[in-house]
Amino acid sequence: MYTAIAVDGPAGAGKSTAAKRIAKALSYFYIDSGALFRAVTLKAIQRGIDMSDTLGIIHMMKDTVIDFKDEKVYLDGKDVSVEIRSNNVSANSSYPAMISEVRDVVADIQREISKTRNVVADGRDIGTTIFPDAKIKFFMIASVEERAKRRLLELNASGKNYELRDMIEQINKRDRIDSTRVVSPLKKADDAIEIDTDGKTIDDVVSEMLDYIDKRLNK
Repeated sequence: MYTAIAVDGPAGAGKSTAAKRIAKALSYFYIDSGALFRAVTLKAIQRGIDMSDTLGIIHMMKDTVIDFKDEKVYLDGKDVSVEIRSNNVSANSSYPAMISEVRDVVADIQREISKTRNVVADGRDIGTTIFPDAKIKFFMIASVEERAKRRLLELNASGKNYELRDMIEQINKRDRIDSTRVVSPLKKADDAIEIDTDGKTIDDVVSEMLDYIDKRLNK
């Protein structure tokens, strides 16, 4: 029986960075569920499919193959690890995530991976829908301002130039979409440990989470 560790939370809370480092520390396989939805979004954008065209996206999924290899994301055999991090993809990835047929495909990919190895998965419904029986669950939070600043630093470091107020607006919009969607909305699992990352370094956050994991796994 393999172990699954779920790391959930809103955009910019630090869950991906923390999950990656925890997976590395434990020699677990890291699953970035957000990357899977981003890959779907990227393909829809490339094909000129409107984000409101649910049937068009569902039809597109029939000939779409997404995979993880060597910590990279592949879309139909092509490495798209960099392309899926663009602001355009980030701003639109919540829309395909509202489609149940898309979520089913993404869920199946994650569950198949977990059948053959220990995993650390991050997203918005990992502990509630994908791995409801996960041995350990975390729910990471941070203020909107803090999350916007983190995203801004990430984008500006890549040569982009965005304003903080625009990023705050974008994150607030994404939070509304993620928390109010009908299918698998963003919410904290009843048995998840809440981790507030405001004012903490990533080292502090990861250390706190690893301490809990150690106590839980070695009971």
